[in-house]
Amino acid sequence: MLKGAIHIHSTYSDGEFTLSELRKLFLSEGCAFACMTDHAESFDEGTLVKYMDECRGLSDSGFCFVPGLEFACEQQMHVLGYGATRLARTKNPHQIIQHIEEQSAISVIAHPKTEHFPWIETFEVLPRGIEAWNSKYDGRYAPRPETFALLQRLRARVPQTLAFYGQDLHWKEQFHRLFVRVNSDRIDPEEILLALSRGTYQGQWDELELPSSGVLPEEIFDRFAKERRKSDRIRAWAKSSKRILDSVGLKIPSSVRSRLRRIF
Repeated sequence: MLKGAIHIHSTYSDGEFTLSELRKLFLSEGCAFACMTDHAESFDEGTLVKYMDECRGLSDSGFCFVPGLEFACEQQMHVLGYGATRLARTKNPHQIIQHIEEQSAISVIAHPKTEHFPWIETFEVLPRGIEAWNSKYDGRYAPRPETFALLQRLRARVPQTLAFYGQDLHWKEQFHRLFVRVNSDRIDPEEILLALSRGTYQGQWDELELPSSGVLPEEIFDRFAKERRKSDRIRAWAKSSKRILDSVGLKIPSSVRSRLRRIF
């Protein structure tokens, strides 16, 4: 199996890492691939070609980039297109999902907001998967159990709907050790995308293995819920502190922000 990372941003959009720096970072973590999802709105046709060329140029027999895009939709919903390399002229999430799938790419609703759950369940066209754990949005310690519950309701309609585990990596000090292992021995973008589309992969966080089905033992969800409560308290404190500082015209020192990014 090949170890890699998915939902990654670079300086081509709003990330702090260049592609070269990302290659070095993930090789140091024992990864063989990284699935890029820079924001589609950051590109025109010319920069998109340059992006794809650089992804190819930095790929070899030991590591490969899989270029892709993240599309901003209505109501601040975001849809990832793993392997998508064509820009869109719509913000309608149904049309974006179709636009991605028409490229033989993989559509995934990124860090679905809790308030969007009822809306997602009304979609006539479902994405290939949803991001069950986004370690930037959800934090490094535990995902939201309710996102997994949403996934299972979607799978009742379309059993092939998958759970994805993405880093949403932007910052150099951000936590970046939520990984994916795909059932392939070939370091090749097409093979990696094929494994992701078939669900022949698993997420990996420390010793915990996370299936593409999103079906986990109840005790794991109990653990997630406990860790979420702890994480939510820390986040609430951090947000409250920021509001107080903002109200008096002060900014959180960059050194403190860096530490918080390591935590979350």
